[in-house]
Amino acid sequence: LGRTGLRVSVAGLGGGGYSRLGLGGDGGEAGAEAVVMRALELGINFIDTAESYGTQSAIGRAIKSVPRDQMIISTKKGVGRPDQFCSPQQFREGVEKCLREFGTDFIDVFHAHGIRPECYDYVVAEIVPVLQSLQQAGTIRFMGITEMFNADPSHRMLARAVADGCWDVIMVGFNMLNPSANRTILPAAEKADVGALIMFAVRNALSQPQRLAEVLDHLIAEGRVDAGALDADDPLGFVLAGSDAASLVEAAYRYCRHQQGVHVVLTGTGSAEHLAANVQAILKSRLPDGVLQRLADIFGRVDCVSGS
Repeated sequence: LGRTGLRVSVAGLGGGGYSRLGLGGDGGEAGAEAVVMRALELGINFIDTAESYGTQSAIGRAIKSVPRDQMIISTKKGVGRPDQFCSPQQFREGVEKCLREFGTDFIDVFHAHGIRPECYDYVVAEIVPVLQSLQQAGTIRFMGITEMFNADPSHRMLARAVADGCWDVIMVGFNMLNPSANRTILPAAEKADVGALIMFAVRNALSQPQRLAEVLDHLIAEGRVDAGALDADDPLGFVLAGSDAASLVEAAYRYCRHQQGVHVVLTGTGSAEHLAANVQAILKSRLPDGVLQRLADIFGRVDCVSGS
């Protein structure tokens, strides 16, 4: 994972998203723990969540029997908004709460969570010193930062963060419909030896045909995508026709996994069976060059959607 030196599974379990390991539906705490345990069985050693997701305690119970040095815990805390930032002391207290919920003495990667461009100066001035002091104390091992991809799909905040040099790990939104990070963020992060975690590999637009149609209509109206380059009845059919991918979801994971500079692709679900299918997809080979080139030709100018 970049300069951290951590050896990570290319598939990472995400504790957020719509499912929140099943807690977003009717899975319950026991169901969430079962998903985490299945992740461990599949060889996943990187688990990411956040204070706001409500899944830290379930994860902590599920990994209790795993030797701590075999597990990489990544979690996050937000800083609020410009009209109501959390104080440095509140941020520190949030880190301590995370430790208690996980039942651990240290967290491998702690992120400033979902940082908007207008919040970044505050994070650098007030939160980075807190993280650095916690790092020096051994409470956290590495510092990370994640973007608010829905609000910042062109990665303005992360462009500054990677250039600053103080962040060991970033979490970036990236998918077939908005590959803009591969022009700026991922090359810069790789050059700086910063670990890169991918979120939004699959969202509604890549799993629900109606939402895909809505997103594409928007991109065509904005002049970002040429309607003539797509089959109106099956706009991404060429991805499956030109590869051995069994589904668009599988292709979406493979697309992200083999992008230069990517270390971990996060997948979140409340189903152990769904998790196994996603891991299998992430472990498959790179999509054919012809498919990748056509995706680049169609979506190469897109930096205004998240795929949600």
